[in-house]
Amino acid sequence: MRCQPKLYGLVYNWLKITQPCLLCDEPSDTPLALCSGCETELPWLGEHCLICALPLSSLGTQAALTCGECLQRPPAFDRVEAPWRYAFPLDALITRFKHQAKWPLGRLLGELLAEHLRNAFDEGLPRPDYLLPVPLARQRLRQRGFNQAAMLARWLGQGLDLPRNEDCLQRIQDTPAQQQLNAAARHRNLRQAFALSPGTVVQGLHLALIDDVLTTGATAAALAGLLKSAGAARVDIYCLARTPKPGER
Repeated sequence: MRCQPKLYGLVYNWLKITQPCLLCDEPSDTPLALCSGCETELPWLGEHCLICALPLSSLGTQAALTCGECLQRPPAFDRVEAPWRYAFPLDALITRFKHQAKWPLGRLLGELLAEHLRNAFDEGLPRPDYLLPVPLARQRLRQRGFNQAAMLARWLGQGLDLPRNEDCLQRIQDTPAQQQLNAAARHRNLRQAFALSPGTVVQGLHLALIDDVLTTGATAAALAGLLKSAGAARVDIYCLARTPKPGER
């Protein structure tokens, strides 16, 4: 007499189940919860500034260009790595992850960012010593319940086998939200907003700041300047998306 029922067929069927695409709800034909068709239709960054990753629409066949802003006023950070432009449907996915706590969408985007970074490392991008998520002010963290940059840093750390430090940076001023401010106001808004935690040592380190979207670069520049003034050798920015200039598609 057999103690266990014959479940071979059920186990076989379970192993064959494919996860649905989080965008179109059709069965995914990739290891991720995103089908190849939807992945192709994401707003990939394309030609961009090699420092700040600003999308550039008139590069032609020239391969290596730096935008005028970075030429005139080089930023404190060394390089921005982002797979996409901040455009539909990616903007909706980030908004749902960030403001509606749709964590599976964030995890999917984090896995795709990790794949992008693996390719960049293979092509010569130096691997950082630590991943540092952009910190949230305490009040905003309580309101939202989580820091989306910290979650991205955890997923990237796991996928890329890189250490992270979530306690290195502090946001000591709860400044107004950046979304409604222009570039000049964003920079004024962030003066003295950040600090290093007591006892933090970054001398000679290559650090990567993690955030969801880079818009004007004010937050990234403020944090990179803080880290560089404390002795960091290099500061890169890893984010999901880069916004184009106002008025550009």
